[in-house]
Amino acid sequence: MAGLGRKVWSAGDVLAAADVNGYLMEQAVMVFDDSTARSSAIGTPTEGMVTYLKDSNGLFYYDGAAWQVVGLDPITFTSSTATAYTVASGDAGSYLRFTDAATLTIGTTTAFTAGQQVQILADGTALSITSGTGVTLGGAGTAGTALTFSVGGQYEAVAVIAVDTNTYRIIGNVTAA
Repeated sequence: MAGLGRKVWSAGDVLAAADVNGYLMEQAVMVFDDSTARSSAIGTPTEGMVTYLKDSNGLFYYDGAAWQVVGLDPITFTSSTATAYTVASGDAGSYLRFTDAATLTIGTTTAFTAGQQVQILADGTALSITSGTGVTLGGAGTAGTALTFSVGGQYEAVAVIAVDTNTYRIIGNVTAA
């Protein structure tokens, strides 16, 4: 009887146990101290159940197979052999892995909003990050900004984060080139 949908009651309607179980109980946010308490109370969860755990201050939903954290978008992981790549707005929140020497450009078409970022994995022999026209790019160990940065070495990981419109910072082991 799980997940019967939405129902609006009128004054004087009888609220049956089946209505509580099918309409209300599984569509409420259930609060538990931790996942152990949740498992004890919900022997067999059904898809769509939502719980809040006090120990982690986390909101979770049951996807039919496991409890998932609410609010996390799936992470996109892209592996590339490209030697030149311009970070696109759709790359926000993803991981980009480069297996060959490459140059990444952060341009005006990157168009991240403040707080958006992309993770860069340098699995190739060399990786450079450069700014396009109209973009300010700053990184660790530089006084102000530079046009091009070199990632520290093979297997390094850095993050590029937007701090304002067309203004980005590189976080990680980089040097101005």
